[in-house]
Amino acid sequence: MILTPEEVLAMVPQQEPFRFIDQIIKIDEAHIVSEYRFRPEADFYRGHFPGNPVTPGVILLEAMAQSAVVALGIYVAVKTLGIEETNKLLTFFTDADVEFSGVVRPGDRVTTSAKVVFFRRRKMRSQAEMRLDDGTVVCSGTISGMGIER
Repeated sequence: MILTPEEVLAMVPQQEPFRFIDQIIKIDEAHIVSEYRFRPEADFYRGHFPGNPVTPGVILLEAMAQSAVVALGIYVAVKTLGIEETNKLLTFFTDADVEFSGVVRPGDRVTTSAKVVFFRRRKMRSQAEMRLDDGTVVCSGTISGMGIER
């Protein structure tokens, strides 16, 4: 079974205000490209940092993981395990080795691209990169997650 980008997005368990994918641009069994615009009204900007708001690195990491591990993992799992088995799983973040090299401000749109390093025993590892609209790399590295039965 092959899912559309919209079907994959509908299966991502994270929801507002904690979903950091607006749109999946491309997806197949090897890679994903997605976009998200950081909402200026997001509550975390009130304290990080007052007068000079910056998106926290942990939120950037979460945004990359939602695309590179959760959404891409759903797509690959459905192709390999089937929709019924995939629906029994919830993907949990397990580890990351990420380098931060840019700043994301309120209102910025980012594009996350990732490719599968491996998928085995319900574990997904991806090589991911996040860029601003102007092409600036914000962060990049490897991210892993594992499908756990609900």
